[in-house]
Amino acid sequence: MKRREFVTGMGLLMGASMLSRGVFASDIEPGLTVAELRNGASGAAASSTLAGYFDVHRQVIPAAYAAALQARGIDHFAGRTLAVDSAGQALLALGAQGSGCALLSLPAPGVWLGDGKGAAQLARDCNDQLAAFAAQQPQQLGWLAALPLPDVDEGVAEAARALDQLGADGVALMASVDGRFLGDSEFDPLLAELNRREARVLVLPNLHPTSAELQLDVPGFAVEQACDLTRAAVNLVLSGSMERYPAIRWVLAEGGGFLPYAAWRVSLANAMPGFSELAPQGVMTYLRRFYFATSSLALPALAVLGELVEPSRVLYARADQPAPPLAQAQQAGIWSAAELAGIRRGHALSLFPRFAQPGEAVVPAPVFTSETSLQRLKRAAAQPLAALMQRMKD
Repeated sequence: MKRREFVTGMGLLMGASMLSRGVFASDIEPGLTVAELRNGASGAAASSTLAGYFDVHRQVIPAAYAAALQARGIDHFAGRTLAVDSAGQALLALGAQGSGCALLSLPAPGVWLGDGKGAAQLARDCNDQLAAFAAQQPQQLGWLAALPLPDVDEGVAEAARALDQLGADGVALMASVDGRFLGDSEFDPLLAELNRREARVLVLPNLHPTSAELQLDVPGFAVEQACDLTRAAVNLVLSGSMERYPAIRWVLAEGGGFLPYAAWRVSLANAMPGFSELAPQGVMTYLRRFYFATSSLALPALAVLGELVEPSRVLYARADQPAPPLAQAQQAGIWSAAELAGIRRGHALSLFPRFAQPGEAVVPAPVFTSETSLQRLKRAAAQPLAALMQRMKD
């Protein structure tokens, strides 16, 4: 890719973010109910796209969350407007934007607004309302539960309630909460529970408290949220969380932030003392286990992502952003037509097979395990040779 094309693409990426107008663009007609959508002209359009795109990251603000934000005077976050949406608007947006189904989740900052007890109750209220949203059109709408971290006990309890009683399709976690990133040992009980359930987890970018100390007059979404997401992903690998909890299927929103660009640099940790035990299968192995959602990505970012992971790890998503340029990605030779078909829908069905239509093929998601005894023995046998080579190099 030529440098001029790269710079132009990055400009388009920034421009797309700057043009974002909140959750489910405001040009969708407000106030329509699900019944009206089913019975009216829009209902026919929506049903015709039932097997269309699968959007794994649709932001929505239910009434309980809107009230909590309003009570605290929050109408913007990280430079973006937080707008209220309804189930009817969500379904209209799916039809208008060519998506057959979508997973609903709360946007940042999530339910932690500085009040631990309040966060637990807010998570319950929001999850009840998200479940009600999705239940009105279960073939098209799924949802990901909000959890009241950093309270781990409440988080485990709400995860069990949402997944077992409310029928959540997975959970959505902020990359950092109250200054702590995913991968922090404090969150291990929750990860152990999610691992036991083989849960699907969408990781959303937040704003770390230290971002305010940088004194940069730059909107938080432009750089800091990407950093937040990148740090969480790296911490999940280098803390050993990916090794200890291999059954969790991690989906990184917004293309994983800067992770695809920094992957090789992060993989140098393989040569650093201590990380061989925490990431014994090699850093790059764990990085390539992440799924990457395409929201907020321009063509250059898609090209880098295509170099890092197999197409099966890429999932379609829009969040509140313009659609990713997948057709251009095919023209640029990043992915084939068949691979793009998987990105648009098939790969997400591997994680969420209940959305498959009759006769629609679903490829099972891969199963990952912790390091086996044989792998451990091979690694131990190679250590003296590696140490000798390091001494010779020094």
